[in-house]
Amino acid sequence: MTVRLSPSLRRPWLAGVVLAIGVMGCTSGEADSAVTWETLEVTATSFTLAEEETKRGNIGLTAFGDQLEPGDKAIAVSRDLIRLGLTHGTKVRVEGLPGTYTVQDKMHRRWRNKIDILFTKRKRALEWGRKNIEIQYQVADAG
Repeated sequence: MTVRLSPSLRRPWLAGVVLAIGVMGCTSGEADSAVTWETLEVTATSFTLAEEETKRGNIGLTAFGDQLEPGDKAIAVSRDLIRLGLTHGTKVRVEGLPGTYTVQDKMHRRWRNKIDILFTKRKRALEWGRKNIEIQYQVADAG
C-alpha cells in the first residue's frame, strides 16, 4: 500500500499535528460510544455537611472513604442501587438539577431505591425535600 502525502503534509511537524488531531478525535469518539445512560425512577432526598447529617467527628467522610467538601456534586445511593450499577464514581444526572453528580457515598442497608443529594446550603436542601424523580446514570458498555 502506498501512502501519498499532500504537499502540506510533507513537513514532518505538520504531519505530526494532523496525526495527533486524528488520534484525539478517535479516542473521543470511542469514549463516547463506550458509555450509555440508563434511566431509573428513585426517591431523592437531600443532605448537607452539617455534623448531625454526617459522621460525628469526621464531617463529610463517606462510607467509600471519600472526603466531601462544600460545593461537591455528590450523591449517596441505597445499596440496592449499587447492585444495579450505581457504584462508587458513577456519573448521574438528577432530574431538576443542573450538571452531573458523582456517586460518592452509600446509605444504610434499610433504604431501598433511594438517593441522597449533597447540597451546600441547608435552606436549599430543605426546599428540595423528598421527591420521586428520574435519574440517568452512566453504564459502561460490555464489549
